[in-house]
Amino acid sequence: MNDYELKVYDEVQDWKRKLIRRSGMMNRISKKAQGKINEIIPEKVHEVMTDSIKTMVKATLFSSQMTTNRNATEGLTLEERDELVRKKISTYQKTAMVEGAGTGAGGILLGLADFPLLLTIKMKFLFDAASVYGFNTKEYEERLFILHVFQLAFSSDEIRRNTLSEIENWEERKQVLVKMDWRKFQQEYRDYIDFVKMLQLVPGIGAFVGAYANNNLMKTLGETAMNAYRLRILQKAPEL
Repeated sequence: MNDYELKVYDEVQDWKRKLIRRSGMMNRISKKAQGKINEIIPEKVHEVMTDSIKTMVKATLFSSQMTTNRNATEGLTLEERDELVRKKISTYQKTAMVEGAGTGAGGILLGLADFPLLLTIKMKFLFDAASVYGFNTKEYEERLFILHVFQLAFSSDEIRRNTLSEIENWEERKQVLVKMDWRKFQQEYRDYIDFVKMLQLVPGIGAFVGAYANNNLMKTLGETAMNAYRLRILQKAPEL
């Protein structure tokens, strides 16, 4: 490892420690309340929501793949790739803020439209990040990895720890993880964002809440993606 890779190694270790740290009391109470709500939602509703999210995500994965150019970053150092990803995170945060403010200011109907629009922005960013770090998103395993990065960013404590373990051992685990648990995927994501996104539908504060929430959600996703790909690259780096 060179000096920059050693610096990144320490940053990734700090990120991992933060990830496995127990959530605050408010987050745990919110998760518990969401669990109770999910228990009383009819199974048929869960099935419809799972199928809807699955279809939406798959469509987004396909469209994002079509607009991703992996060859544009060939030959870059890890430091150069990190800097490029930081710029992309900033750009996508601004895009998400504008989208959140616009749909938040538009009342309930436009507020509901925020869900698929924001999902598209997030998935496009993940494809761009994968491309910058040199991973081929045309491969099924890499698209599956993208979904695990997404789940790592937006999930409860237990699922987050399990997903981090899968990402840390991706080369061994990817042959086993041939299918995505779509029920868990959509439920964890919904539970993570439901409360703040409901506030986005409130007249008068929707635009502010939408912009603020989307900015933070993209920031979380950006940090997660950046460190997940750094982790994979460092695992392949020669030791000192």
